[in-house]
Amino acid sequence: MSQEREPLYIQIQNHFKQLISTRQLAPDDRIPTEKELIDQFQVSRITVANALADLANEGWIYRIPGRGSYVKGIPESYIKNARGGAVISEVHAGNAPKIGLIFPSIEDFFAIQMVRGIRNALKDSKYSLIVMFTYNSKELEKEAIRELRSSVDGLIIFPVDAEVYNEEIIALKMENYPFVLLDRHLPGVETNVVLSDPLQGSILAVEHLWNQGHRSIAICSDTPMPTVTVEERIQGYNEALKQKGALINPALILTDFSILDAPYKDDYALYRFIKSKMATAYIALNCKLGVHIWSVARKAGLRVPEDVSIITFDNPSPMLEELSAFTFIDQNEERMGFEAASRLLDILEDPESTPKYSKTVLQPELVVNLTTGAVLS
Repeated sequence: MSQEREPLYIQIQNHFKQLISTRQLAPDDRIPTEKELIDQFQVSRITVANALADLANEGWIYRIPGRGSYVKGIPESYIKNARGGAVISEVHAGNAPKIGLIFPSIEDFFAIQMVRGIRNALKDSKYSLIVMFTYNSKELEKEAIRELRSSVDGLIIFPVDAEVYNEEIIALKMENYPFVLLDRHLPGVETNVVLSDPLQGSILAVEHLWNQGHRSIAICSDTPMPTVTVEERIQGYNEALKQKGALINPALILTDFSILDAPYKDDYALYRFIKSKMATAYIALNCKLGVHIWSVARKAGLRVPEDVSIITFDNPSPMLEELSAFTFIDQNEERMGFEAASRLLDILEDPESTPKYSKTVLQPELVVNLTTGAVLS
């Protein structure tokens, strides 16, 4: 595979870094619009979006919603590295072999831990890491795969939520391109994948709440489409209740809502459901949703955990200092990232002695904190 050219979004970054560092662009100068950059560099929207996002994260530019991007200046970290003759970033390390990571976004502790595991696995290897974000868009995921496949030696892909497979991932498999899926698998399609057991996570949550006396346990997802992850977690929930001899109440399986809706209006379905105490406990299928349920419950005048208990998949507490520690399902995300990167390294370094496909399923753990408690009589 070619190691001669940098990915296009890094070329765009380096173009603006050069203009800014040589003072051809001054602080507060306006950067061309995304459409202008697409036309100028003849690239896709995801390429421009990732280039601008990284420039903003590194401190080269700042962005004003609805107005555009502007030059911030030369970051202090760049100045220090330049004085020492160091490379700007591990990602830009010359013609070193590269691994691409295609990831939805880094917005929570779950994502940070997973990327940390990947970096730890690669730190002593010869490979540098290229990251592109899809913002949970299937189209952007396709573009990212097409963008990176010819400029990196292998890919780690955290697939987006979608009802059907991304055909670009299927194409990678058909071409025997080295890649590992992270956190999500494709049912019926054999690939290298590392994930946490989704059924067991829900079973642990139901077991804990049942032992505390809860019998009306709701499970919630703000992803209405029938994705594999959501379906398997709900399957685990159903199996756990069946083991207790409980009837499955479809009204307690909540997927028909969005956390983007006004959460405290009387016509907001989730607010009405929580306020009317239809359930005494909630299992949220992601940590952002868990915090949302906590907020809605508090607004409805309910105490957590005295009036309602909440368990989330993944831990939101490190990102929310003002929030009491959540009871959560720990999916061992750092280990998940480490195992995925290690698996890809094995494929790249010794393909002959490495099994063609492997599925690594990690066992989740229940961490009990302050958002669950016994049902009060």
